[in-house]
Amino acid sequence: QVQLVESGGGLVQAGGSLRLSCAVSGRTFMSYYTMGWFRQAPGKEREFVAAISWSSGQTSYADSAKGRFTISRDGAKNTVYLQMNSLQAEDTDVYSCAADRRPVRSKAIFDYDYWGQGTQVTVSR
Repeated sequence: QVQLVESGGGLVQAGGSLRLSCAVSGRTFMSYYTMGWFRQAPGKEREFVAAISWSSGQTSYADSAKGRFTISRDGAKNTVYLQMNSLQAEDTDVYSCAADRRPVRSKAIFDYDYWGQGTQVTVSR
C-alpha cells in the first residue's frame, strides 16, 4: 500500500511561483512506478498535468504545463515535486499526486492506483 501526502499549495499572485511536494510512504522500492500530478476545479473533470518515471526520470507534460511547470523526484526523500512558475488565474485548482505501478507515464486518470488528498492552489489576478 502506498500513501501520498501533498503539501505546498496556497495563494499566489499571477506571475508567481509555487512548489508542490508529494511525500510517498508505505513503500520504499519505487523503481517501477510512475508518479503523476493532476488538477481539478469544482465542477470540472480531473486533468493530467505532469508525470515522471521514478527509475529513469523521464517526464511527460500537458500542453498547458510545458515550459512553466517542472516535475522531479528525490529518491532519498521519497518525494515528488511540481515546480510551477508563471502561474495564471487559470491554474487555480486542487492539485493531486498519484502513483501508477507501471513506468509508462500515463496521462489517463484510471491508470493510477493511489491518490493523495490534494492541495489547493489559488492564483489571484
